Amino acid sequence: MTTRNILILCTGNSARSIVGEVVANSIPGLKAYSAGSRPRGEVHPMALSVLSAKGHDVSGLESKSWDVFAGPDAPKMDVIITVCDSAAGESCPYWPGHPVQVHWGMPDPAYIESTMRQRLAFEDVYSDLNKRLQKLAALDFDGLSDTELKAAAQAIHTTR
Repeated sequence: MTTRNILILCTGNSARSIVGEVVANSIPGLKAYSAGSRPRGEVHPMALSVLSAKGHDVSGLESKSWDVFAGPDAPKMDVIITVCDSAAGESCPYWPGHPVQVHWGMPDPAYIESTMRQRLAFEDVYSDLNKRLQKLAALDFDGLSDTELKAAAQAIHTTR
């Protein structure tokens, strides 16, 4: 099985994109990274709590700039996924290799004030991203053109 590199982007790189990175790295065939256009500099504590409760190793997770992945020494990405409206509307850096780019927007659980509701929102993000990333990993990357791959990856978000 060929491993596909994916980059999950969000503005702050502290919640949704981090959850996506960890979930994707637990799926055979995917190697994931995450970053943000304006990273917060720390991972949201509830993201760490939910991921830990689900049995994921959260050591070494960090909030980082997407510039890390735009340089010539960066891993070549196959797919870039934005998970928040802010990142989707921003001008992204040049990505070496021209990877397929899709938008899977979802509400930011970090802005919910009630601890119980926030935990449920992070659980929903985890569940949604897990389902979507499982479907992404099942796509026939080699049998699809970039246009078809983009359409299939975007359809994962728009169909439930």
